[in-house]
Amino acid sequence: MVGWVTPVVGAILARSREAVRLHEELAERSAEIELIYVISEILGDTVRLEEAAKTILRELCDKLGARRGSVMVFEESQSALRLVAGRGMNVPNIEPLPIESDWSVAAHVFRSGRTLNYDPAKNGAENPGTPDGRDYIGKGFMSVPIVYGAPGAKAQTIGVINFTDRVGEDGFTQSDRKLVEAIARQAGAAIANARLVAKDLRQQRVARELELAHDLQLRLLPSPNVLQGDAQVAARCQPVESVGGDFYTFTRLGRGRVGVMIGDVSSHGFSAALVQAMVMSAAGIHSAAVNSPDETLMLLAESVAPELQRADMYFSVFYGMLDPERGRLDYASAGHPYAFKIGADGTATRLEATAPPMGLDASTVVARKTVDWDRAKDLLVLWTDGMIEARSPAGEMFGEERLLEVLVEHRDLPVEELVTKVFEAHGEFTRKPGDDRTLVVVRV
Repeated sequence: MVGWVTPVVGAILARSREAVRLHEELAERSAEIELIYVISEILGDTVRLEEAAKTILRELCDKLGARRGSVMVFEESQSALRLVAGRGMNVPNIEPLPIESDWSVAAHVFRSGRTLNYDPAKNGAENPGTPDGRDYIGKGFMSVPIVYGAPGAKAQTIGVINFTDRVGEDGFTQSDRKLVEAIARQAGAAIANARLVAKDLRQQRVARELELAHDLQLRLLPSPNVLQGDAQVAARCQPVESVGGDFYTFTRLGRGRVGVMIGDVSSHGFSAALVQAMVMSAAGIHSAAVNSPDETLMLLAESVAPELQRADMYFSVFYGMLDPERGRLDYASAGHPYAFKIGADGTATRLEATAPPMGLDASTVVARKTVDWDRAKDLLVLWTDGMIEARSPAGEMFGEERLLEVLVEHRDLPVEELVTKVFEAHGEFTRKPGDDRTLVVVRV
């Protein structure tokens, strides 16, 4: 009887041990599946990159028993891995790691896209990292690539997650490796999503800032009501970007006289807008301090010359002083050819430049010219080059002749309606202006 009992008992015990092993393995797999599920739920609600990385690292370090860990993401602008979350280290003090680094395990894993799992307890295991110079508690480590591929696109490595200094056994198991690789795939999607959200937020912030800059710049331009009672004025400025380099300003000079200035800074965008603001500020001071347009522009040129030289920019400017009682227009023009007097009979007379643009030659002397002015009949019309250089879809330029035709044809309209007519014609001709557009019309 003993002969057959022993094998049976042995088989029962073996099955029992196998059942226990399977139960333990199932329990471990269940814990891992639960962890994957928990991280998935947390990451689904996370929109910030740093928050996503910290969540991943915290949960995995606790599960693996790793005292030290890090999450690094690839920054294309620096061609380096940036540490976004760490345990057992001072994250702010760690510099980005160049991906071409020869000594770094993380850099090697990023380049190869393959996991490195070093367990020093395994016979014949070769340390793929730098054996010297490590101040870690343990020798074993695991470095796993974070990979992400958008639907229909090739998967790319976007970061690396690293662990070392394990509690208990030094090395990480194959089970640990499979768990981290599974979560790293989730991490890739979470990090990619967080980056998209951050990019969208940056774009929204930039858009708001550009909108604010646009509004602020337009508020720098005076309202035509500044000259109400002395002149009928209409003005419209439309930058091609959020901000631009066109400007205009008006000044009451007393005894019914008015000053009108228009200018165009070379280039457009923020650099031109900064120069524009500086010029407008200086122009407001000088136009009120002197009594002739040439002196005003000379003082203006002197005050802004250093900034123009530093910015390597220049601008054209026209400044006219209308005196309806004496029937005259005194003006000075530094390289601004887009100034006309339109008479009651429709004759358009160009007000020629009296000096080159400001910023080209510091020694330039600005001259003054005087033309007759017929009160309530003549129009002073000023614009910038964006009004005539705009092109149609076929490549034809709007041109000065076409602009003057619209102005002359509708010259008897109130000045605001006249400006509207011009911009309507301009909009019908060109759908996408290439430069800032400004038009000023004055009747005294």
